[in-house]
Amino acid sequence: MTYPVDLSLKPDVKGFFDPQTHTISYIVKDPGSSSCAIIDSVMDIDYAAGRITYEHADELIAYVQENGLTLEWLIETHVHADHLSAAPYIQAKLGGKIGIGENITVVQDTFGKVFNEGTEFQRDGSQFDALFKDGDSYQIGGMTAFAIHTPGHTPACMTHVVGDAAFVGDTLFMPDGGSARADFPGGDAGVLYDSIMKVLSLPDEMRLFMCHDYGPNGRDIEWETTVGDERKHNIHVGEGKSREDFIKFRTERDATLKMPNLIIPSLQVNMRAGEVPKDDQGNPMLKVPVNGL
Repeated sequence: MTYPVDLSLKPDVKGFFDPQTHTISYIVKDPGSSSCAIIDSVMDIDYAAGRITYEHADELIAYVQENGLTLEWLIETHVHADHLSAAPYIQAKLGGKIGIGENITVVQDTFGKVFNEGTEFQRDGSQFDALFKDGDSYQIGGMTAFAIHTPGHTPACMTHVVGDAAFVGDTLFMPDGGSARADFPGGDAGVLYDSIMKVLSLPDEMRLFMCHDYGPNGRDIEWETTVGDERKHNIHVGEGKSREDFIKFRTERDATLKMPNLIIPSLQVNMRAGEVPKDDQGNPMLKVPVNGL
């Protein structure tokens, strides 16, 4: 598919780093209006205490309000396994539509079984306001954004492109960070490689914004690079790295990795568009499947 890239459009991008989960949330503003989108928001959780708070989300809300912005979209690049989305909390304060890739239905079906969800848990993506297909476009003020299906880390991963800026979710990390794991249910290292190549087929000057950074080798946290830099310097897929070599490396590395600390609450919340599940009495309640992951 040919995507409608417009490098002349340069959105204003503001990143917000969450040190607990090493997640970067973004506010993406149309330079020609007050319209904006929020990408990959974070809801705070003290998992040991079972306590949810909203400090990170409140920082995003304050920025939108203080700068007189109008929130049109809350975008999830995928169903995150390492942090909880604050999308419904922000939506209640600021409005906007919540969007994710259409393969959320695959994720819901997979993890609906893992968490033994009842028939009341809808597996059709209806918890979200919009489900994006590959190549779908949407408006942020006067800016036309579009989504690229980039599975491999999860089936529902999408890269969102707004002018000269692309938000890659967990498909890629900074060049010295490489790539995300592909061993979650529905993940596939070969498919991930193909998705990365799709991102790296965008113009060299395209800005790329990461969902996570861990500061490899003690460097400062960073979250912006370019297609050209990734193509030349990414330690997992840079020049000369074949699909076969990537699959071998990624599969062997993934076998050594522990599950993310917040995978159990994250999946339950994020497959519901950020809503915390409730028990029969309507109380917020999370499940812990034993030997289920």
